[in-house]
Amino acid sequence: MDISFLGGPAPQRGVGVVAPFDFALDRELWRWVPDEVSLHMTRTPYVPVEVSLDLARLVSEHETLGEAVRTLTAIAPEVVAYACTSGSFVGGIAGERAMCQAMTWAGAVPSVTTSGALLDALAELGVRRVALVTPYTVSVTRALEEYIAEAGVTVTGCAFMGLTRHIWKVPYRDLAEMARQAVPRPGTADALFISCTNLPTYDVIPQLEAELRMPVISANQVTMWAALRRLGTRAVGPYQALTDPSARTGPAVPGTAGPVLPEAPEVPGNEPQQEGWT
Repeated sequence: MDISFLGGPAPQRGVGVVAPFDFALDRELWRWVPDEVSLHMTRTPYVPVEVSLDLARLVSEHETLGEAVRTLTAIAPEVVAYACTSGSFVGGIAGERAMCQAMTWAGAVPSVTTSGALLDALAELGVRRVALVTPYTVSVTRALEEYIAEAGVTVTGCAFMGLTRHIWKVPYRDLAEMARQAVPRPGTADALFISCTNLPTYDVIPQLEAELRMPVISANQVTMWAALRRLGTRAVGPYQALTDPSARTGPAVPGTAGPVLPEAPEVPGNEPQQEGWT
């Protein structure tokens, strides 16, 4: 059968993604990506350290990032994204900017990081007060609060899980409960940020936006939104205020139900090491 009428595969635009060695959510990143864009993933070298400030520093060293970006140059991505929240906020705003410069120098393409994308997203939505949910320990959570405060945004509340491993196994219902702790009532914040690129969030964002009556943004969401914006295209995220302008028309009616969320399976032995709220 003659299939020449198909015309061959459509041209693809590439986004290079550098992720830490333990990143487990490649499939979630793809959910924000339109059909004409491809993700090209690479990872930093393995180090025997659990999630901590020490790990954040190790996976964000300029030499490590430069080597990772150079592995992508053969396939010529148009932009490179560093998909790690703690690794990109651990050095503060100046450190995040230096990371972008190092990646751009290594690959000769524009670069974004998760934490830089977070600040861009807060500005896009006009957020001056933000609540936080993190899977981190208290020390890593405090470093995120300091980074956001350095940008002139007030942190109004924060709930953290105290995890140092297996963050990608957290079920949506646990994430939703932490969100309710961070935002105990409407009006206490302008938005909620869910940190960590290893924490699944795609399906829970519309539900939480409807319940909390505010924009809800997440690490993977802002990373893809910022990278795709550099390409002049939009992320795919229906009913999410950041990616879908029609979802910014106003607060949801109290009691309005959001979409039904698929439940992540129970994970035996995945109890948080500590949990808190500030």
